[in-house]
Amino acid sequence: MKSEVHPVDARLPAAQLGTLGLQHVLAMYAGAVAVPLIVGGALKLPPDQLAYLINADLLISGIATLIQCVGVWRFGVRLPIMQGCTFAAVTPMVLIGTTQGGLPAIYGAVIVSGLLVVAVAPYFAKIVRFFPPLVTGTIITIIGLSLLPVAARWAAGGAGSPTYGEPRNIAMAAAVLLFILAIYRLSKGFLGRVAVLAGIAAGTLVAIPLGFTDFSNVGSADLFGISTPFAFGLPTFQVTAIISMCVVMLVSMTETTGDFVAVAEMTGSELTPRRLADGLRADGFSTALGGVFNTFPYTAFAQNVGLVGLTGVRSRWVVATAGGILVLLGLIPVLGAVIAAIPQPVLGGAGIAMFGTVAASGIRTLAKVSYEGNHNLVIVAVSIGVAAIPVGAPDFYDQFPHWAQTILDSGISTGSLVVITLNLVFNHLRSAPAERGM
Repeated sequence: MKSEVHPVDARLPAAQLGTLGLQHVLAMYAGAVAVPLIVGGALKLPPDQLAYLINADLLISGIATLIQCVGVWRFGVRLPIMQGCTFAAVTPMVLIGTTQGGLPAIYGAVIVSGLLVVAVAPYFAKIVRFFPPLVTGTIITIIGLSLLPVAARWAAGGAGSPTYGEPRNIAMAAAVLLFILAIYRLSKGFLGRVAVLAGIAAGTLVAIPLGFTDFSNVGSADLFGISTPFAFGLPTFQVTAIISMCVVMLVSMTETTGDFVAVAEMTGSELTPRRLADGLRADGFSTALGGVFNTFPYTAFAQNVGLVGLTGVRSRWVVATAGGILVLLGLIPVLGAVIAAIPQPVLGGAGIAMFGTVAASGIRTLAKVSYEGNHNLVIVAVSIGVAAIPVGAPDFYDQFPHWAQTILDSGISTGSLVVITLNLVFNHLRSAPAERGM
């Protein structure tokens, strides 16, 4: 008798793989190119070098996603995980680039920090036994709540846009969201699974005649291009830069673990310590590879976690296909220019649905937790409260040292660290309550 294939390992028809994979690319594209845009802009790079950074980022994002989903030996968690540059690294990279030697100093620190993650992954993975539903549900909820402001900024027109907050931007985002909801309400089967993609496509088509975007830059984009190692010069290795980036990667490992836990929960997969170590090891390898090929540290993209929950499509081969699409975008800049023309308000409408789904999934997990005769309610409350500080008050930690801001400015990082610590203090260091609420 043929054994049943787990949904994570299911291979869908090629047409579905391509369509669903493209949906994942569209969901993460704005975030994927944001880091090179911010860092390159801070370093005042000319447009051609900025475009080079973006192409390199897309190429390595695709390779990193393929490694994570398909797996190569002991590298890759083999879950539907999309990879992209971590926002946690932006502030320290800008500081390194502007004060300690430009891009070569950044890439030297990125390479060393990536190799550090590869080395410590098996030890870090041992904490997976301290991730009961109390912890995982809180982390998933925090991820969703922390990402919703990103969707809100997209919906308003994109941070820094001269039309930011204009009613027409918000109306476009609302229309896309309503269109997605209508598809879910009225459709079944495959169409319902690609509701987000359909919403983005329809919104973009409507946005063109309304003047939200244009495709004039597509004609001037190169047809083919590839990132070569150390295009900005050989890396330099400075101690302070390396330490700063290593701290960032430890924070990123916490965020990545939360994303792995969320996807494992959504897909009904078991996240063993070995599997977690393989996923973290892939993160480290991809980060080191990024330093060689002129890009930045890589981590799991939480917005795509939301898409997995929203669509209910659990196959890792769908996200692997998305990784292949990213590789093509990195090699064919003209294709990337097409996707770059999608208006921010359109992505914002889709993002509200996706990120809200992440938070809802966390709440569903927390519903399994017992709150009687223990301190679990306080643990959840304090963890979400601490995570909400940098989300609601972005300047709250501005007077702290830069190395501290690297950790504290991420609500996902601070909330994850707090819930893990409080769970240890209340449910593991005391024998009586240790069996409750787990």
